[in-house]
Amino acid sequence: MRALSLIQENFSDDYFVSSDPSKLDLPFIHDWLANESYWATGIPFKLLERTLENSLCFGVYQNDGTQVGFGRVVTDYATFAWVTDVFITPEQRGKGLSRFLMETMLMHPELRVIRRWLLGTDEAHGLYRKFGFVDLEHTENYLTKHRGRMYQDEQYRGLLDEFLREL
Repeated sequence: MRALSLIQENFSDDYFVSSDPSKLDLPFIHDWLANESYWATGIPFKLLERTLENSLCFGVYQNDGTQVGFGRVVTDYATFAWVTDVFITPEQRGKGLSRFLMETMLMHPELRVIRRWLLGTDEAHGLYRKFGFVDLEHTENYLTKHRGRMYQDEQYRGLLDEFLREL
């Protein structure tokens, strides 16, 4: 696993965003993704831990350290980055925190030279467009393999259980 050389923190009046992995509230992140998100419903805790270990993660916190949001970037730190698992808790929405999180992620010193950023979402297209994201052009050049409900689908239960035992 690649060790992060730069931890970035960005502060506003009442909140801050940090890429310091030691600040992440893993039970909070897991609870939200497994129970509230539409894209990772039922994700096992051990699998989430592995995704976080292999991503550049950003937490959104109140100044007292309480985590209220999250996002991560899967990247090679040179040419490509995938933004995923972005969320702000419902009671904290409408305060500009998603924008604050995206600004911090995109300006991280180790990500500034990324040539191609990608994300997939059913929501908040207007937010991402403000940061230069556009609809995928030349969709005929891209393919995807998506197992949308893998964590709930009995078809994958054995495979997933075996994988988790090996972690």
